[in-house]
Amino acid sequence: MGATSTLPFLFLLFLSLLLIFFTASRYPSQLSLNCSQYPSWCISKHRIQAKETTLVVETQQEGHRHLDHLTETPQHPLDPLTLQEINKVRTILSSYLPFTSSFPSINTVSLHEPDKSLVWNWNKGDPLLPRQAFVIAYLDHKSYVLVVDLGSSQVVSHVLNPYSGFPILITEDMESAVKIPFKDARFNKSIMDRGVKLSDVICGPLAAGWYGPNEEGRRLVKVECFSNQGTVNFYMRPIEGLIVTVDVDKKEVVHFVDIGHGIPIADSTNTDYRYSAQNNNPLNMNPINPISMEQPKGQSFKVDGHMVKWANWEFHLKPHPRAGVVISQAMVRDSESGKLRRVMYRGFPSELFVPYMDSSEGWYFKTYMDAGDIAWRHSESSFSNMEIREARPKITLVVRMAASVGNYDYIIDWEFQMDGLIRVKVTLSGMLMVKGTHNQNLDQAQDGQNMSGTLVSENLIGVVHDHFIIFHLDMDIDGSDNSFVNVHLKKQEASPGESPRKSYLKVQREVAKTEKDAQIKFKLYDPSEYHVVNPNKKSRVGNPVGYKVVPGGNAASLLDLHDPPQIRGAFTNNQIWVTSYNRSEEWAGGLLVYQGKGEDTLAVWSERDRQIENKDIVLWYTLGFHHIPCQEDFPIMPSVSSSFDLKPVNFFESNPILRVAPNVQEDL
Repeated sequence: MGATSTLPFLFLLFLSLLLIFFTASRYPSQLSLNCSQYPSWCISKHRIQAKETTLVVETQQEGHRHLDHLTETPQHPLDPLTLQEINKVRTILSSYLPFTSSFPSINTVSLHEPDKSLVWNWNKGDPLLPRQAFVIAYLDHKSYVLVVDLGSSQVVSHVLNPYSGFPILITEDMESAVKIPFKDARFNKSIMDRGVKLSDVICGPLAAGWYGPNEEGRRLVKVECFSNQGTVNFYMRPIEGLIVTVDVDKKEVVHFVDIGHGIPIADSTNTDYRYSAQNNNPLNMNPINPISMEQPKGQSFKVDGHMVKWANWEFHLKPHPRAGVVISQAMVRDSESGKLRRVMYRGFPSELFVPYMDSSEGWYFKTYMDAGDIAWRHSESSFSNMEIREARPKITLVVRMAASVGNYDYIIDWEFQMDGLIRVKVTLSGMLMVKGTHNQNLDQAQDGQNMSGTLVSENLIGVVHDHFIIFHLDMDIDGSDNSFVNVHLKKQEASPGESPRKSYLKVQREVAKTEKDAQIKFKLYDPSEYHVVNPNKKSRVGNPVGYKVVPGGNAASLLDLHDPPQIRGAFTNNQIWVTSYNRSEEWAGGLLVYQGKGEDTLAVWSERDRQIENKDIVLWYTLGFHHIPCQEDFPIMPSVSSSFDLKPVNFFESNPILRVAPNVQEDL
């Protein structure tokens, strides 16, 4: 699957606050892999999460400015933990009673954010709010969820094994998991019987999921392998049908499957996607000349610590070990009053779910939780005797996160526009996960209709799969007490003799009272708009101020609701959810998602059916892609994208960018 990113043209200001990931995101790891030794597996297949991040501000004039993490101190209550604070967390935990004799593996350490109301009331220059760390640790088959107070140097909250799942695996777990099969004689014999050198084998630790009681109580990894002989793109050379299940804690093979004998390993020809490998194959296309963009008077944005200011927007930006990029306290300045107004307290990608559609032994468990626009224009036509051509450029500030997630690459853009709109775009590219097959041509397939995907090259099937990513959007429209409104379009039949028309549309506004009222499935022939409004704040003419969700291309999950992967990924059952704000409800797939049973998910929270009218609420948006692979996806797929908008609706008294100066010829 993929997603195309917007290519900004002459008028697009581009801020790239890139989180450069050596990630742990597609495979079950979170912290650091030795990327020089295992460059391909510096990833975790359950979510987008940073292993090591560098915050870079890119500008034409100043080049790169790197934050100095050695001396950085927090300046804002939401600033991420500094290096000194992380070291202090380790010191505190070293003397904490359960860990005095043996230090645990630390799977997550991040800022435990202060109470939301305290943050909104904090102003620059005020004393910094108390700093706390949120920690997930693992020791002796037990999961610890802790809150560490840095001021008092105490653990102030301790929860043991809160859910059925485990913390995400760390580097050492992954490194040992991929080595264990090589100690098994059956594995080595199977590799050599296929005519593959052991030195050419690259193995990856894949999340096992949860499929019943036989997989409870122990951390399991399914190891699958590839041959990198003759290519850097080993993903296109799977050793099909060889699956080794490993107990991470006992460091032993618990299940060995070898059902792929006779399935050839695909040839390495034409699998290298690097430009240097294409020199012998000239491109039959007219060359494209370089395009240059610049802002001659310098950049328009300012970055003060983790606060970003641009045009009429101000927001806090930080990296997070699980979410990637978190946008907080997004506020837009009113063009009439000049006051900053609240739009969103916190927004971030909450969960990634990628189920593959193949029920065979080696695939059933692969269901991983992991232009030149204008703002407006008008030309008056000649019959009015007026010559008017008026337009405003669409200038957009883009906050971009790029994550290598195993064989896939994900780009998430937060685009801030001067008219108050926020566009969230997901772009996908990378390599398919392919399945080895006997067939070199579709004519050889006895029942091609029952294949689990498309024959994309000789001996390779691109398996059909989905991508779902859900966004946690804590909207605070001019305050925290908001309501969710379904603005429903209904067909109205005209009365006999009323009009030559037979039918027309009417609007019915339905305010959601409880969480179940706000479980929304999109229906093309039963359309609605979905508004988050502040019923306590009205516009000049009496409309409640608000923002609406504007969906783009989307997809819905077709899996059985009782399928184990769908139970964990139940946030895909609806495209929109609205829940009562609860600071502990952040991760739609659950806090401990690895091998979890789905008892701590967005779907479970929503079934509590809490009151949400005129309350502090959270909007959840599920963006989805169906991917039926094709030959153009081989050996590396073109990007594909989808997006949704958060658009002002009666938030401003009129078009907020009327007084923005137009561009003239000299500007170009």
